[in-house]
Amino acid sequence: MRLFIFDVGGVVAENTSVVPSISGFLGISKEEFVEIAEMDNLLALQTGRITVEEFVYVFSRKLGRPVPGNIWDMFFKPTPMEETVRIIERLRRKYRVVAGTNTIESHYEIHKSRGDYELFDRVYASHLIGYAKPDKAFYSHILREENCFAEEAFFTDDTRKNVKAAAELGIVSYHFTDSTALEKRLREYL
Repeated sequence: MRLFIFDVGGVVAENTSVVPSISGFLGISKEEFVEIAEMDNLLALQTGRITVEEFVYVFSRKLGRPVPGNIWDMFFKPTPMEETVRIIERLRRKYRVVAGTNTIESHYEIHKSRGDYELFDRVYASHLIGYAKPDKAFYSHILREENCFAEEAFFTDDTRKNVKAAAELGIVSYHFTDSTALEKRLREYL
C-alpha cells in the first residue's frame, strides 16, 4: 500500500495564513499577536479544545479591548495552488491521498463549503482528531486510521519541523517549496 499525506496551507492552498492580516487589522505586530494569543491557546484552538469564540474572548481580555469574533474568518481567503492540485489528482488515480492539516473549525468549514477537500480521499484536520503537527501523535493517528506502515507513507509539508517529525517516525517526508520540485521528488520516489 502507498499513502500520500498532504498538508493543505502552503502546499495545496495559498493565502491561508491570517495572522499578518489580523495583526494589521488590530494595529499590533505579528510577534505581539502571538505573545497575546499564547502558544497554548493557539494549540488549544487547533486541536479543538477551545472554540474560536473562546479564543477571541481570552484574546480580547488580554489585549484590553474588544476584538470581533470573526477575525479568523474575515481574512481567510485561500486560493488553490493549481499545480499541486493536478499532482494530487494524478496520484489519486492509483493511490490513496489524504490531507493532514493543522486548522481550526471555521477555516475547515470554509474549505469544506468551497469543495476544497473533495480533492482528497479523507481529511485529517487537527481540530477534529485532537492532535496538531508536529506532535508525533498526529502522524501516528493517520497511519493507524489508514492501516498503513510509516515506510509506506509519503508526507509533504511546507514547515520543516513538521517534515522532521514525520521523518523521525519513518515516514518518507518532503519539505515543500514548489510544485515542480515536488513532482521531481515524487517521480524519484515512485
